[in-house]
Amino acid sequence: MIHIYYGDGKGKSTAAIGLAVRAAGSRMKVMFVQFLKTEFSGERHTLSHTENITLSFVPVELKFTYEMDETEKAKAAKLFQSIFDENVTKALTQKYDMIVLDEIFSAIEAGMVSENEVYSFVSNAPKNLEVVLTGHNPSERILALADYITEMKKVRHPYDNGVQARFGIEF
Repeated sequence: MIHIYYGDGKGKSTAAIGLAVRAAGSRMKVMFVQFLKTEFSGERHTLSHTENITLSFVPVELKFTYEMDETEKAKAAKLFQSIFDENVTKALTQKYDMIVLDEIFSAIEAGMVSENEVYSFVSNAPKNLEVVLTGHNPSERILALADYITEMKKVRHPYDNGVQARFGIEF
């Protein structure tokens, strides 16, 4: 089935991580693919040491997309599209039970991954593969494919009061 966690609230990646850990603990084979994050995102340490979870490559350093010039954006887009392509192929050929595409909607929105390719993958995914997608603004056509849709809506967030992202909490 297709699971979507999206919106402007906190908890999208957290929900996907929880689902991946539950699946891995039930002996399901999980491919966890992250976009627009670096090696220093706090969950990566635990996920990389969790049996039955394969964690994708991410860059050690990465600017926010709004800080990138056009050359940097093009280079990042090539990297993230290749991460998508390689890990989807691996999930299909190595018989994974679940693939998580964390922050995929944000990667699409930033022009880092092709929405058409994501749509094609999701709409043609094998029936026995759970597909979990997270991020901010999924398209209506991808939402239409989903079996589960959860919208995270921000009611209050410390950002609103100028508090920066905190290590171990937001990243």
